[in-house]
Amino acid sequence: MLIARNVRYRCGELDLIMTDGLQVVFIEVRYRSRSDYGSAAASVDHRKRQRLVRAALLWLSRRPGPLPACRFDLVVLGPGQRLWLPGAFLAGGLL
Repeated sequence: MLIARNVRYRCGELDLIMTDGLQVVFIEVRYRSRSDYGSAAASVDHRKRQRLVRAALLWLSRRPGPLPACRFDLVVLGPGQRLWLPGAFLAGGLL
């Protein structure tokens, strides 16, 4: 179920926030029209992951109640390419 889209903070943006059962899923959507500069998935580097985690923590901190289980997914789009990578990366070690 969709909770929010394009949530912006100074530290980063969350493209989609959804639920999968009791789990909150933060989804980064990446599109590349050409692969000259690498794949869309490769564009989610360590710094981008840090920004996503910080933005997710801000979003979670503004919600009442205990912290839910969370997951970071990556959706990769491009010519002839559509991939949904559940659990694409973990937040541990990024903070």
